[in-house]
Amino acid sequence: MHAITITEPGGPEALVWSEVPDPVPGEGEVLIDVVASAVNRADVVQRQGFYDPPPGASPYPGLECSGRIAALGPGVSGWAVGDEVCALLAGGGYAQKVCVPAGQLLPVPDGMDLVTAACLPEVTATVWSNVFMVAHLRPGETFLVHGGGSGIGTMAVQLAKAVGARVAVTAGSADKLEACRELGADILIDYREQDFVEELHKVTGGIGADVVLDIVGAKYLARNVDALAVNGRLVIIGLQGGRTAELDLGALLTKRAAVMGTSLRGRPLAEKAAIIAAVREHVWPLVAGGRVRPVVDRTMPMSEAAEAHRVMEQSAHVGKILLTV
Repeated sequence: MHAITITEPGGPEALVWSEVPDPVPGEGEVLIDVVASAVNRADVVQRQGFYDPPPGASPYPGLECSGRIAALGPGVSGWAVGDEVCALLAGGGYAQKVCVPAGQLLPVPDGMDLVTAACLPEVTATVWSNVFMVAHLRPGETFLVHGGGSGIGTMAVQLAKAVGARVAVTAGSADKLEACRELGADILIDYREQDFVEELHKVTGGIGADVVLDIVGAKYLARNVDALAVNGRLVIIGLQGGRTAELDLGALLTKRAAVMGTSLRGRPLAEKAAIIAAVREHVWPLVAGGRVRPVVDRTMPMSEAAEAHRVMEQSAHVGKILLTV
């Protein structure tokens, strides 16, 4: 088969469409003939040499895919060869074939084409696990998501609105903010022109956000705490703004707030399976019913993954970038 390999850590040119050995499904795994994958920020960080796959995972980038089951490994039940699926991966989505634990499979939602389904597993698992399973966002609460125009952001806006939350977003352009408004965002903040803490307090009467989903990390840590309401919950899932910062613990204690950091890729298989089961139960009916939809910026051939990474690094896209085999 062919896969996107990383010749050595570096720029997008490090991604090369190469011939590699076919994978073989092990105990509890299925083999998928990949139809499409999607580009995630973690793929860029892996290409740069800062985010190695967990032990035993495929060395190729790609944290999600869609396709058809080509073979079942020992001990797999409930799935059949030929089933159209999408899957959460620890790696290997940028390839013609990939093996994945059966617990990380999802059926393609009713009414959705197989290619588009590739952009659902990572964002739905990330948003549902962090915003609802970790931070317990409830109806009527105020939710702030940074990077509202990203794949994570566009899904977070929709899921938060679907449960009855008030949604605030930050984004860096009028076009991205308009896309978030169309998805249901109530409070639009241009982080290049506005201070998100001031704007959020202005709109909420000084109360702040009950839940903040953050992809920036160190650069936003203190301001995110300032933006929290009493009993607020800050969930950090990215480090685009650095990994080390000072925190005023007094501010945290006064607000009786919580700061949580999570990642998805390296979790034990049982935890990933539980998240996927929750996504299938809670999110899939919303997708099938049209209340939540993936936002696709563009679709490109898998062999042009390097160009797809350039697009992502320019941050001019809204939603997901898909790669097709």
